[in-house]
Amino acid sequence: MKTENNYYIDELDKKILSILTQNARIPFLEVARDCDVSGAAIHQRVQRLTKMGIISGSQFNIDPKKLGFNTCAYIGIFLDNAAMFHDVSSRLTQIPEIIQCHYTTGQYSMFIKVYTRDNEHLRKVLADKIQAIPGIMRTETFISLEVLVDRQLPVLEAIKG
Repeated sequence: MKTENNYYIDELDKKILSILTQNARIPFLEVARDCDVSGAAIHQRVQRLTKMGIISGSQFNIDPKKLGFNTCAYIGIFLDNAAMFHDVSSRLTQIPEIIQCHYTTGQYSMFIKVYTRDNEHLRKVLADKIQAIPGIMRTETFISLEVLVDRQLPVLEAIKG
């Protein structure tokens, strides 16, 4: 099957991607056994998928709560002027508590995800860092009570071919 960007993805690629999204640290030989091909074939496929930009990097997932960051919040940002987007986003990237920042359609100009130690720390990040950025008119904050789904795109189901 060809993807939107004209990359050819076959059933073996889909299976490899599905396995790797479950465990990026799995040895290629285990992937090869699951796919009934050689380890070299898996290595070549993963390199090709990386060169095509379908796979980018690998990472360890750190549990913020284990490090004392117990409050997760999402913040909708209203800008004074849409032209301020680049300046505001540049300033937001300098705030370490922000782990995601999206330029969005709809009610908010931007939507960010932050982790703080507690609600008091969140209040300080909001007041002293985020709302102090020129160009931010106001914010709306949502505190996450519990993560119900946290996963990669389910490759085999998502890519129909």
